[in-house]
Parts: sequence; structure tokens; C-alpha cells
Amino acid sequence: MNGPASAASEATGQIIAVERILTLLAHGKMELHGLLPGSSNYTFLVTIQNDTLQGLAVYKPQRGERPLWDFPQGSLCLREYAAYLVSAALGWGFVPPTVLREGPYGVGVVQLYVDATPEANYFTLCQRYSHDFQRLAAFDALINNTDRKAGHCLLGSDGRIWSIDHGVTFHARPKLRTVIWDFRGQPIPADILADLRAFQQRLAQPKDPLVVVLGQLLSPQEMRALRHRLKTLLAKGTFPQPQPIGPASPGRRSEQHHADPLFHRRERGDR
Repeated sequence: MNGPASAASEATGQIIAVERILTLLAHGKMELHGLLPGSSNYTFLVTIQNDTLQGLAVYKPQRGERPLWDFPQGSLCLREYAAYLVSAALGWGFVPPTVLREGPYGVGVVQLYVDATPEANYFTLCQRYSHDFQRLAAFDALINNTDRKAGHCLLGSDGRIWSIDHGVTFHARPKLRTVIWDFRGQPIPADILADLRAFQQRLAQPKDPLVVVLGQLLSPQEMRALRHRLKTLLAKGTFPQPQPIGPASPGRRSEQHHADPLFHRRERGDR
């Protein structure tokens, strides 16, 4: 897999291997540019650079996560990272390269910024990229995504579909909320099922490095639920239907105001 050349670059201007991008994100020097508008949690646009690469990224510090009634405090960045690992393990690669690391506001998730077409979203892209969104629908069902909005589906300047904002995922209880219901009840294509079966085989190996890391990011109950959802998808072989009770599409989540004074001082430019 190669990363989008528009978001991380080197002197040659060539496409960069994802392993080099992950190294940049994990160990490069980070410079804050400010908060991104419209984000539910504190989300910073940053530049990250090392001796050979430089790129834009999004930094979401753990301490900037707004409390939610149904997810443990401080767990959203862990879920973002887990979603990237699952996407990469499936071979689908539509979650941008993502790491957990220390930053100016402490540990948080750092994800490569995708240079995307501003007007594009799921509803403008779904017919042209139908198979990509079938994969994404299966992915959301697998990770129990409670917040798949149309604007979380991006068309990168590299011509690829990218998927962002996976902080409210992997809950142990069924909570799938998404705008991608076009495939509900339809058979899951054979190639997607094959990727899911290969992932199931990895989850069955407790010493697999992926399983070990996921077990550190998610609770035992959430790991059991992940395996159960995967087993159900493979057994039924069809895309899920909306739940008869509760919202099927994402809406505004219940949250509390963040009271960390450090964030408020830094937002005003105080030191």
C-alpha cells in the first residue's frame, strides 16, 4: 500500500511507502497549526517532519476527548488506532496511516491528513465507488461504528476513497449507526468475505501481534464482541439491516463541556 503523495512528501515527489509514513507519524517532530473547526473533540492540524519526510497530520490528544455517556473516558484515541489496525489487517487500507504517540498535549492519536475534494461525500460518491463502499459498510458493521456520517467518507486527491473519524467504535453492545444502508440485506461479495475469513483466522491466534495490540486497546468484552460480529457477518453472508429499535443513522451525541484550563489558555494564545 502507498500513502497519498499530497499529504506526505519528499524531495523526489514520489509516492511514499506506508511504513515510512508510519515512522514519520510516530517519531517526527510535531508543529501545531491550530484547532480544526467543527470537531467534536480537540483536533489539531499539525506538520510532522524528520530528516527525509514532511507531512500534514491530524492530532487528537486523549485529554481533549469530550466525555460520552456510553464510552469510557480517554478511550476514543485507542479506538481510532484500533480501527486503523483492523483496516490494514483486512488489506482494505481506507483508514489513513495512524499511530499513537506523545504530542504537545500528551498521548493521542496522530493520523495522516488526507488532501480531499471538499464537496465530495458518501452521497456524491456512492454510485461511482460502489464496491469501495461495500467494503466500508462491512468494515463499519465489523467495528460497530456508531458515527458513520457522509462527510467521514473522503475522495483523496490520489483518487482513492478514505475513511476517517473512528473514535466511537468497538462498543460491546450493538450500536451501528451509519448513512451507508444502500446494501442492507444484500449478499456480501465473495472477495470481501474472503478478507473477513482471513481476518477471523488471525483473531483466532492469541499470540498474533495484531491480536496482542488489539487486546491492549480494547476491553476483553469488546474483543469478544468483535469476534462475535465477525462470526455473524460470515455466517449470514449479507450486509446488516438497521436495528428495529434506536436510530440507524448518526446524530448529535450526548457530551459534556471540556473543562481543562490548559486547552482554554492555549486556544487564546496564552502561555
